[in-house]
Amino acid sequence: MKVCVRALSSRGTSVKADWRAWLPEEKNKVFRVCVQQLEVSYGMLSVSLNEAIGLRQAGLLEKSSQSVYVTASLCSRLTDPLAATLRALAEHAKHFGTMPNSAPLDPANFQSMRSQRSARMNGLLSHVLLTQRSQFLHKINTLLEMVVELGREFQVSADELASGTSANPASDWNTVDLAHYDLNTCLREAIVLLKSFLRAVPEEELMPFQESVSRQMRVRDSSVPSHPAVVRHRRMTLIAGQ
Repeated sequence: MKVCVRALSSRGTSVKADWRAWLPEEKNKVFRVCVQQLEVSYGMLSVSLNEAIGLRQAGLLEKSSQSVYVTASLCSRLTDPLAATLRALAEHAKHFGTMPNSAPLDPANFQSMRSQRSARMNGLLSHVLLTQRSQFLHKINTLLEMVVELGREFQVSADELASGTSANPASDWNTVDLAHYDLNTCLREAIVLLKSFLRAVPEEELMPFQESVSRQMRVRDSSVPSHPAVVRHRRMTLIAGQ
C-alpha cells in the first residue's frame, strides 16, 4: 500500500523549536506517559548501579557482585521499553508517512568508539538522505542498533563480573561504564525524537501510535541476553536544549 507523505503545519522549524514548543493536552499526555516510564526505569538502574560502584570502591567485592546481579534486570527494564518506543516510532513513520524534524547524532555525546562511529555515520548520511522522513528513520534505526548492542555488551560484561568469571574485571567495569553512559545518551535522543514526532503527528493518529507502542512493548529482541548487566551512574548528556 502506497504511503502518502505529507508536510504537517504543526511541525516546528527545527528540533530545538520542537523541544521548546508546547504540546496540546492529548499529545502531552502521551509524551508524559512514555517519558515517565523510561525515566523511572533509568532512575532505578542508576540508583542500584551507583550502590554497586560504591561497594566496589569500598573494597566490598562480594556485595558489589550481588548488586551487579540485581542491576542486570533493571538494565533490561530500560533497554526493552526504549527499543520498543524506537520501533514504534519507525513503524508509525513508515506506515503513515510522518515527517518530524530530526538532527544528526553528535559523536561527542557518546563515549565508546563503536557508538561514536555509529553517530558519525549517521551524521554523514544525513547529508545524503533527501527527505526529513528518511533522515528521521535512519536516526531511529541507528539508535535502535545502539541500544540493542550496548545492552548486549554490558550484560555480557556484567554477567562475568557478577559470577566472578571475568578474566579482566577492570576492562569489564570500563565496558559497563561506557555502555551506561551511551545508553543514557540514546535515551535523551529518543525523548527528543518523540517530542518532535508528537509535534508533527495529527491527533487522530495518536491512538494508532499508542497501540503500536503497546504492541512493541510485547516484542523482545531474542538477540539480547537475559543475563545480568551493570552500568555506572554518570552525568546526563544534554540534548536539544534540555
